[in-house]
Amino acid sequence: MRHLVEYAAVASARALVRVLPDAAVRALGSAVGVLVYHVDRPHRRVALANLAQCFPGKSAAEHRTLARRMFAHFGRLLFEILKFTTLGPEQMLSRVEFEGRERAEHAYAQGRGVLFFTGHFGFWELQAIVHGLSLRPIGVLARALDNPRLNTLLEQMRGCTGNTVIYREGAVRKMLRTLAGGQGVAMLIDQHMHSPDAIWVSFFQRPAATTSTLAALALRTGAPVVPVFALPLPGGRFRMVYEHPVEPPPSDAPDAVHEFTQRCTDVLEMYVRRHPELWLWMHRRWRDAPAPVTRGMFPAARADEGLDG
Repeated sequence: MRHLVEYAAVASARALVRVLPDAAVRALGSAVGVLVYHVDRPHRRVALANLAQCFPGKSAAEHRTLARRMFAHFGRLLFEILKFTTLGPEQMLSRVEFEGRERAEHAYAQGRGVLFFTGHFGFWELQAIVHGLSLRPIGVLARALDNPRLNTLLEQMRGCTGNTVIYREGAVRKMLRTLAGGQGVAMLIDQHMHSPDAIWVSFFQRPAATTSTLAALALRTGAPVVPVFALPLPGGRFRMVYEHPVEPPPSDAPDAVHEFTQRCTDVLEMYVRRHPELWLWMHRRWRDAPAPVTRGMFPAARADEGLDG
């Protein structure tokens, strides 16, 4: 029954935003986010604690302001996704501009596939959708939602421009096949990892357990690794940024996977520091006692474990 109610609520919201003007959708989403900030004490506490740890030079009032803006952003993000996926291809493209698209085109031209990465930052879901229109469809690494009805709906929205969703089961094999075909794979690298192939890297000068899958795939296949970020612009538009590819360390370097993962994490941290209100501070990113840094190998028996999206 709970799953049915959740699905009905989201489906109703999508039907509503379909007919609302863009400005009303943004305002409604932001208002819902601020409401959640006030009523969801556990996630608010996590966000404020994370902000205090990562920005010790800011006051408690500044931390609260950032947290409210972050909740407002994620409320808007939810409603923007619902609205965006009701648009036609030309309408989608009319709402975006690109920065560094030639970097992605050059990466594709190398013929080894492309690994795109970002975090729960900005409007990442919209960037993946637009990518399928402006460049070519990609495989999006994701974790299935607990609610199967909502998961089906989300998969349909993610695939509305030709993208495919890659879930945990057999994920590494599917990603390798996708890259071998010269196509792209997109993943998020900013969630706490429990799996044995996790790597402890520095994120805001604090140890954070991070997936080694991105770096391991890149070193194994030679696929370029391109950071991507979707930023809001005035008037309800978006800038889709394709950053310079992350240079890999030598494949025979000690702890090459760890070093590569750290380099990618550093790029993400740079954007979060620039726009802290756009990142998911309510996530318990830093937890558990730090373990010795692993080499982030590609364990065959556990190749599908620990993949989050």
